[in-house]
Order: sequence, then structure tokens, then C-alpha cells
Amino acid sequence: MQYTNLGKTGLKVSRLCLGMMTYGSKQWREWILDEEQAKPFVKRALDAGINFFDTADVYSLGESEKVTGNLLKGIKRENIVVATKVFSTMSDDVNDRGLSRKHIMDSIDKSLKRLQMEYVDLYQIHRWDYNTPIEETMEALNDVVRAGKARYIGASSMFAWQFMKALHVSEMNGWSKFVSMQNHYNLVYREEEREMIPLCRDQGIGLIPWSPMARGFFAGNRKRGGGGETTRAQSDPFANELYFREEDFVIAERAADVAKSHNVSASQVALAWVLNKPHIAAPIIGSSKIEHLDQAIAALEIKLSEDEIKSLEELYQPHPILGHA
Repeated sequence: MQYTNLGKTGLKVSRLCLGMMTYGSKQWREWILDEEQAKPFVKRALDAGINFFDTADVYSLGESEKVTGNLLKGIKRENIVVATKVFSTMSDDVNDRGLSRKHIMDSIDKSLKRLQMEYVDLYQIHRWDYNTPIEETMEALNDVVRAGKARYIGASSMFAWQFMKALHVSEMNGWSKFVSMQNHYNLVYREEEREMIPLCRDQGIGLIPWSPMARGFFAGNRKRGGGGETTRAQSDPFANELYFREEDFVIAERAADVAKSHNVSASQVALAWVLNKPHIAAPIIGSSKIEHLDQAIAALEIKLSEDEIKSLEELYQPHPILGHA
């Protein structure tokens, strides 16, 4: 396994982060694996040297955090890096959502209880809250860090101006600053290259993109117009919103061509493309099949030539902003 610093912090994370959204309760999504089914995935990740695990309170409405905590219980806490998130609606209660001080303070305690941990290494805001002043959010997150409930704070998909505003507010008040950005970035969605990635490189922010393999889009079983052959493809309407443009399929076909010369899968090529970007710390990978997890780990060793990278990138067409509003 390869390791790197998360941004300009001293925190060492594996170059792959295991996303725990896949594990929790089928009541939330049909393709979710329960705790017993998730065990071999966490074990395989740990055996391979993956020390970075990412979940969120909203995944299976808390069950993913419970599974994460149960399956990591026997591991020395200092040997793993655990991340979770706050923002999404957790119940019908009017205050059980967003990034208010109340919701953040309530949510971190609930997350820690489900995880059975005294702290998380990385506490992230899942999206931007247009109904709460960013000053309120950043002060609350600073207090979470000062209370020892989180070691670092991070953010996920938003506009670059919003992220810079949050960094500025923290700087002006001497509060804890975001050290990471979990953004939507892959071979068929590269809009983040316009503003967010240059901003993060300038500010020393660690990039840990979600959906680096486009939610299984490169597997070759997706259909033009949406959907596909697998349970995940047939029950993941969010993927239909993100991908499935004609130009996306053209790029996927090009990735398949490149994959043949390496004797690997197109999904591995797509992940290798992300990993080959020097500014990417640790893509967040999800896996519901052990062989896919093994393939993701093997992708760390795939080296793409400049001509191959050019071939993969030259077909890209601009997209609307996808993954956040």
C-alpha cells in the first residue's frame, strides 16, 4: 500500500479510502450489504494496508456508521483514520438537518455513539447549507475539534467560492480550517479542474474525490439512456443524473481500449487515471464484490503513459455542475 499526507497536514492516509456507504441496511438502498456481508471487505482492506475509512451519518440513516464501528472495533484506534459527515436530513424533526450549531453538536455525539469511538479523525460537512451562516458552522466545527471529538475537519462538494469563503472565515477568526475536499471527480466528470482543484492545490487542501470510477459506469454493463444489468445499476437513480451522456459512453469505450493493453479492466484504468494525478490524495472507492476491491488495490500499480492519458482526456466535453446544487 502507498501512503500520503492528507493535504498539508501530517496525517498519513492510504492512497485508497474505503467508502462505507455500500455497507449498512438494505432498507435504505437495495444494493447495500449488511454487516455480515461487509466483514470480508473491511478485512481485505485492512490486510492490504488501507487505513482510511469514510462514512456519513445519512448512509443507511446511521447503520453504516454502526457497521463501520463494529467492524473496526478490534483495530488499534491509532492505526486507522475514520471519517464521517454531517448535513443531510436524518429525521422529520425540523432541526435534524443542515449545518446549524445545534445540528452539528447533536450529530457529532450521535455519530460517535454509533461508531463506538471517542473521536473521528476527519469530520466533514456533506454539502453547503444555504440556510445557515458559514460563521456559525465554522465556529461549531472549531468547537468540535477543540472538544477532542474530531482531529481534523473537511468538506464535500460545493462551489469553489463557497469553500474559499469558509477557509477565509476560519482564518480571520483563528478557527480550525478545512484540510480536505471530498469532491465529485472522475474521467467522465472533470468540471472540478476549472476552479475547485486549482484552489485546493493553492491552499494545500487534500483531495479525496468521491465516485472516482463513476458509480460503476466503467464496468461495461451500463446502458445508454440509463440503468444496466446489475442491482446497483437498476436501483441507483442518482447515477442516471450524473452520467449516461453519449460523450460519457465514448470515454468509457476509450478506457476499455486502453485497458486491453494493460490486461486490466476499464474501471481500473479510470481509477488509475485519478491516482496518477499528483494532486489527488486518496480516491474513495466503494465495493460490493471482493474482486472489485482487489482490482481497485491493483490499480495503484498501473502506470499510464502520457499518450494514454492524452487519449483518455481528449474526448471530454463540458458538463453542467453535477453532484451538488
